[in-house]
Amino acid sequence: MQTRVWLVRWLYGAALAHLVVGLALPWVADAALLDGYHRSIEPAFRGGTTPDGARALQVWWMSLFGPTIQGLALWMWALVRIGDVQRSVTAWGWLIAGLLLWAPQDMLVSLRAGAWIHVWVDVLALATMLPPLCWLWWRDRSVSDDS
Repeated sequence: MQTRVWLVRWLYGAALAHLVVGLALPWVADAALLDGYHRSIEPAFRGGTTPDGARALQVWWMSLFGPTIQGLALWMWALVRIGDVQRSVTAWGWLIAGLLLWAPQDMLVSLRAGAWIHVWVDVLALATMLPPLCWLWWRDRSVSDDS
């Protein structure tokens, strides 16, 4: 059971990380620390030169994405909580389904734009969240009555 406890804690940590990132994005989207990121994304949409105002639009979209991530973090936390307390394979299954719905589309959109950093973040998210979720689904399916 110790494995289950650690994997659930890991998923709570992932939800908390999403919340922290979501809270930070509106505040740091235009920070100098992210200049390299912005410069790496701009050519995918604008070719060689970036017109005036393009960076401001990119910062606005990035800032707007923060509250979306916050909402996702809250739902993620709730599903992890339900999965943990009730040993609900349904909760684990919805989290797995969400990842499998989101990741391929996000990767495809990122690949089309040549935004490799996004592809690698997606791969990291899948590699760190999908195995624990699958293990929990598999483990809890024998003791859950909501399968």
